[in-house]
Amino acid sequence: MAEFTPTVPARVLPTVAVRDLPEPPKSTWRIIGPGLVGAGVGLASGEFILWPYIASQVGLVFIWGAAIGIITQWFLNMEIERYTLATGETALTGFSRMWKHWGLVFVIMTLCSNLWPGWVTTSATMVTYLTGSGEGSVRWIAIGMLLVIAIGLTMAPVIYVLLERVIFVKIALVATLIVVAILFAINAESWVALGRGLTVDATFPVPPLEFAVLMGAIAYAGAGGGQNLCQSNWIRDKGFGMGVYVPRLVSPVTGHEEAVSSTGFQFAPTKENLARWKQWWRFANVEQAWTFAMVSFVTIALMSMLAHSTVFGRPGLENSIAFLEVEGQVLQETVGPWFGVLFWVIGALALFASAMGIVDYTSRLASDTIKTVYLRDKSVSVNRVYFYTVWAMALIGTAILLAGLDQPLILLVFSACFAAVMMFVYSILLIILNRRALPEAIRVRSFRLGALIWSVAFFGTLTVIVVVQQAGRLMGG
Repeated sequence: MAEFTPTVPARVLPTVAVRDLPEPPKSTWRIIGPGLVGAGVGLASGEFILWPYIASQVGLVFIWGAAIGIITQWFLNMEIERYTLATGETALTGFSRMWKHWGLVFVIMTLCSNLWPGWVTTSATMVTYLTGSGEGSVRWIAIGMLLVIAIGLTMAPVIYVLLERVIFVKIALVATLIVVAILFAINAESWVALGRGLTVDATFPVPPLEFAVLMGAIAYAGAGGGQNLCQSNWIRDKGFGMGVYVPRLVSPVTGHEEAVSSTGFQFAPTKENLARWKQWWRFANVEQAWTFAMVSFVTIALMSMLAHSTVFGRPGLENSIAFLEVEGQVLQETVGPWFGVLFWVIGALALFASAMGIVDYTSRLASDTIKTVYLRDKSVSVNRVYFYTVWAMALIGTAILLAGLDQPLILLVFSACFAAVMMFVYSILLIILNRRALPEAIRVRSFRLGALIWSVAFFGTLTVIVVVQQAGRLMGG
């Protein structure tokens, strides 16, 4: 084959180096993890509150929506991973190669969605259900959690290893809760309702729930917003594909920092490299299907069945963290005091792990973009930018909590809008990136291209609905 010229755009950032694609690992079990991390971070308020709340109101007639949302996100995640497997660069870096500020746009929207510490106060609130300390202590518990998260992410020698272990423990705890629920709380009627909800009873729309609530539940089943983009960072740190050539994020305190180019690599489409690509691509697809997709759907389905078995039809339930207090109380009454306590303990720990994941992925997206695009020629490392961002999030969150501020309506509106807009826009960008920046043999095509077009249509529709609805609320309130 003639000398290969990289196909990755080099107008904004330097061209990539040409290297062979590494051999896939002989033991694939050793590199399973990013999909579980994605599922584990995503198993937060949606799986513990929103989907169980829907089940408590209308039964399991809408559970098919979770399957649609997760399958859509599986295709999105794979196209995000495609670029990183082929180049060692994150999808955000790929977007920035097309227009310098694309990465910054997504970083700002992710920061605006996650800067307010609601994601840690939910875990703190669950702790108060256990201690009986009341709402007044939520602030201090949440501040303590913020500091633990920041210190943990600062002191871990390899950040991804810490996050993966935390998420593995979380998934084990949630699995324990699910097994106990199957044995003691989920009744036969819920199993029948699950089967019918996926087949003959499947319904849409589902009164009295709002259309936007149902669409949002589909869209954010599994992950959503900026978290999907971080699959690039997690598989790179795990050493998938060309990511093996890129050093992992390490602590500037306890880790060993390596000097490295902020841009990636590309392999020539030789027979040998394409054979390796097929193996990597097959493994990445299976890993995402069995970890991210399967874990996400099973968790949503069984947590919804638990709510269906215990509080279905109960009046006055709120679609908020308060829903979990009621569900725990009902479990104490119907199964035993021990099960309500177990439910709250695992819920608090699971939501705390999600909070750590949110700080990590927000900081990863920010540090990768800032270093690669704006500080490329500076001596500061991506590791230090990451930790500055982690501590900024922790300190700003602490200041907000100490000020006793409630989350304002405008921020709630922006958070709802940002996630929908992000997914709509990066679905379009993934089509462009993975058709123009990669060699012909590994470009997105056929049914995967169709899945991205579906994603554009779905998230575009959701964007219009959410923006119009929330703008109306702002103007009315």
